[in-house]
Amino acid sequence: MCGIFGFHAGSRLELTDRLDRSTDLLAHRGPDGRGTFLAQSHDRQWQVGLGHRRLSILDIEGSPQPMHSHDGRFIIVYNGEIYNYIELRAELLALGHRFVTQGDTEVLIEAWRAWGEDCLPRLNGMFAFLLWDSESDCLFAGRDPFGKKPLFVAKSEGAHVFASEIEPLRRFGGIDDRLDQDSLREFLSYRYVPGPATFFRGISKVPPGSFMEIKGERLRTVRYFTTPFSRTAPDIDRFDEAVTLFGEKLDEAVRLRLRSDAPFGAYLSGGLDSSVIVALMSRHMGRPVATFSVGFDVPGASELPYAGQVAAAFGTDHNELVVGMDAFTSVWEEAVLRRGAPVSEPSDLAVLLLSRMASRTVKMVLTGEGADELLGGYPKHRAEPWVSRYQGLVPSALHDALVAPGARALPYSARRLKVLAGVAGIRDTEARMVAWFGGADGGQAAALYAGLPQSREIDGLPFASSGASSALKRMLHFDQTSWLPDNLLERGDRMMMAGSIEGRMPFMDVGLAELVARFPDAFLTGAPKGKRVLRALADNLLPKEIIGRKKVGFRVPVEHWFRAGMSDQLRDLLQSGDAAVRQVCNPREIDRLMKEHLDGVHNHEKILWALANLEQFFRIFRPTIEEAAPQGRADYRRAANAF
Repeated sequence: MCGIFGFHAGSRLELTDRLDRSTDLLAHRGPDGRGTFLAQSHDRQWQVGLGHRRLSILDIEGSPQPMHSHDGRFIIVYNGEIYNYIELRAELLALGHRFVTQGDTEVLIEAWRAWGEDCLPRLNGMFAFLLWDSESDCLFAGRDPFGKKPLFVAKSEGAHVFASEIEPLRRFGGIDDRLDQDSLREFLSYRYVPGPATFFRGISKVPPGSFMEIKGERLRTVRYFTTPFSRTAPDIDRFDEAVTLFGEKLDEAVRLRLRSDAPFGAYLSGGLDSSVIVALMSRHMGRPVATFSVGFDVPGASELPYAGQVAAAFGTDHNELVVGMDAFTSVWEEAVLRRGAPVSEPSDLAVLLLSRMASRTVKMVLTGEGADELLGGYPKHRAEPWVSRYQGLVPSALHDALVAPGARALPYSARRLKVLAGVAGIRDTEARMVAWFGGADGGQAAALYAGLPQSREIDGLPFASSGASSALKRMLHFDQTSWLPDNLLERGDRMMMAGSIEGRMPFMDVGLAELVARFPDAFLTGAPKGKRVLRALADNLLPKEIIGRKKVGFRVPVEHWFRAGMSDQLRDLLQSGDAAVRQVCNPREIDRLMKEHLDGVHNHEKILWALANLEQFFRIFRPTIEEAAPQGRADYRRAANAF
């Protein structure tokens, strides 16, 4: 796990100092070592620079980077882990390849030598890498299938510049870092910026499951992976067989992710997903698992008692962190800086604080991230298949005239029911996918923002699921190609790495996803709380009280804090005279949302959190905001009514 930086540029540019400076801006991702490499193409028209900051997990003494192949042809900087590197190494040795180290980085080099781009589907892991082939003068940039490891790209003075995070790109110089108005509009609806875009016009994400090839002035981007849920028909019809296969595959995913030469543990929430991971870890370890849990000092907002039950059941070396409002807000600005964007989920800050605590004793943790998006664990997954039936029975006019107003009038506490009623009335499938977990709904987003019309076409991959076998599988495809890589997995990488912790996610194993895609919907959502196959597996692993309890989720009590101690900070961010967010969004709408939330009329925590983070982002990065929507114009009202 590391931070990487690199560029492919014209040879006349003097970039040595910028290579060093940009690499060291990633020191928090790799405090254990650093290295750089600079070379020219054979025709001396181009130069390549590579930088690396290392967090040592495997072959701690023997795999420094940038790493050169034994014959000097390939040079690589690499962030991540290849979990099946031992098996690949044995296969490559049988083919006659040489190795001088014991880690996974050299395995990646030799796999590329043996199979080229075809090696990527063979890699079971999370990765982002830059590989220079000095023989063919090609720079390759690759990213893992689900996008667990980040890689951003920008153009500067004819150069292509890459980095694990956004800030080194902005500080490199010559990059268009003006605010992208389309991304602002999308953020208000999604609560995150859907890839490959970012908030900056000149910076984008290398798409998950893709690689780029740069040779001279030619750039080629190839997607090598799409989620199995968009292309696989169910063919496993016996539930007992599904549970057995799932248990074996998940156990293998956990076992492979225990490969480490550094101390490690697990993040334990007390919920089903992380508890199953800890149970399986305990099978394979000859010592207690080090577990780490975070809770909050607001009554009813902490899962620490449940985590304690699991820790006691498996005899773990358990560590707890209780977060109060002051500790939470103390890392807010850093979280926005590391993310390079507004923080869409309050839990990001809790993960950052927990990672700082965990890094005192371990360097790597396993987590339960991705289980809900793999197995249909959210209420929306159980509700979405019924929406088409509802819409067939209830005409749009009736919904708009009776159901929607009734939902808006529901009490403050009926958050989920209000969301369900609102989303059920959205007839457009793509808009509904976004709205389930979105920030502002369509009318609210239009009321908040009436700036320039949309000019960029949104990436269609998350909605391109015509091969999916059901509405559920279409939604899971969306989750795995948008919600996960552009939101939750960004949290998993950026917040853990800000604390110098590597996170491994067994539920995000590609082979496991291939298997689950073969299950019928009933094996996933065919239980009152979803994730039926996982619950059946857990029956033989976990205490009964953990399996049967209500799903709480990792919820930070910002709803309460906004109305209590954070209210002054919220007013400063959203209602001060120099707040940039009031330049790009309708200040009257912001004030309405604030008043309704603070008065306890409606729960607007999602959109208020999004707007507050947008202002934090403006204050930290100070992007140039061009052609912002004028304040107070009647366009807001017309846009909202026309939506």
